[in-house]
Amino acid sequence: MQTGFVTRPALVFGAESADDVVAAVSYAAGAGLPVGVQATGHGVPGPSKGGLLINTRRMDSVRVDPEARTVTVGAGARWGQVAEAAAPHGLAPLNGTAPSVGVVSYTLGGGLGILGREFGYAADHVRSVDVVTADGVLRHVTRDSDPELFWGLLGGGANLGVVTGLEIGLVPVARLYGGALTFDGTVVDPAAVLRGYEEWTRTLPDELTSSLAALVYPDLPQLPPHLKGRYLVLIRVAFTGSQDEGERLVAPLRELGPTVSDTLREMPYAESPTIHGDPDFPHAFYGDNAVLSSLDVAAAGKILALAGPRAASMHILQVNHLGGALARPAPNAVPYREAGWLIRLLSPLDEAGVEVPRKVHAEAFGLLAPQILGRSLNFVFGGNDRTEGLYDPETLKRLAALKATYDPANLFRNNYDIG
Repeated sequence: MQTGFVTRPALVFGAESADDVVAAVSYAAGAGLPVGVQATGHGVPGPSKGGLLINTRRMDSVRVDPEARTVTVGAGARWGQVAEAAAPHGLAPLNGTAPSVGVVSYTLGGGLGILGREFGYAADHVRSVDVVTADGVLRHVTRDSDPELFWGLLGGGANLGVVTGLEIGLVPVARLYGGALTFDGTVVDPAAVLRGYEEWTRTLPDELTSSLAALVYPDLPQLPPHLKGRYLVLIRVAFTGSQDEGERLVAPLRELGPTVSDTLREMPYAESPTIHGDPDFPHAFYGDNAVLSSLDVAAAGKILALAGPRAASMHILQVNHLGGALARPAPNAVPYREAGWLIRLLSPLDEAGVEVPRKVHAEAFGLLAPQILGRSLNFVFGGNDRTEGLYDPETLKRLAALKATYDPANLFRNNYDIG
């Protein structure tokens, strides 16, 4: 597992069942050891030392109920497994861009998926949560059985217990129209592409979810020639409507300039990971984000330049269009529903550590300060030393009350895996 951060727990417990998690939590509580949880290692907040690390990767069961349109997963299940199991029934999960991401950690952080504008956050579709709390009790939590704990577990991350399983609703999506338009950032003006993209999103239906990314690909032999060493700007699209309507909707994007590649097409949902083409293994990143009320295109254009080819190190900028179903209220702690945009910066780590990317991020997000509502827990990698902005004051107050009730000794304090 490549993390980029050193984790040195005092003990590691490989759990194979909920009973194992109960035993591990009970032992940690008795020994006064803080507890961290790791499933996939896809997203790691930062370095840690000491305590008990519970690894749940072996708890990877996936069971689809096609009649109820639900899936029940173990703590170690990954979205690729769920999508594969749901596809024969014409169903799809509200997964993110990479099939290797863990279902539980992603969902506990909210879960912003490729169909988010149509269906909302993954957390909005959870039916029940099985969780071991600090007292060593395995609880089956639903909206009816314990509405406040249910609310806090979904969006509150791993601070209230160790989740051993989830029951989540699936959506009736078997195919979509999607793909990516890729522009050469040295041929077209990246700021103009961003400006055109923002204008394009103003009249989109909720059935279309999209994002923009800009990065200089490293000159590595394993990359295909059309990517290697190039500065590219990509617009990614997922639309559940017809292909004809999809073609009509994306037509203005194709007028933004010549493309390096155009992969927009009709596809079975099982092929949706090709839209973003994320690597299927963890990478060493320092990452942070800003949840925005609106997108200041001029400020974002300055961030493009700051993180572009002239930067001293590599940075990946991603701009997510929010709204639609993501703005609808739900019985969980996912904050900032009113947000219109999310901007993320990912900076690959090397031996120099986090100080250089931290400075770039501070400068970049400083440009957006008037529009920033807060930060998204799902996209904080290596920034667990800074907790401000993850929740609005009222949500934070409610979560603190739950923490005092279910974990007064602060047993759960190392969130190893949030992505």
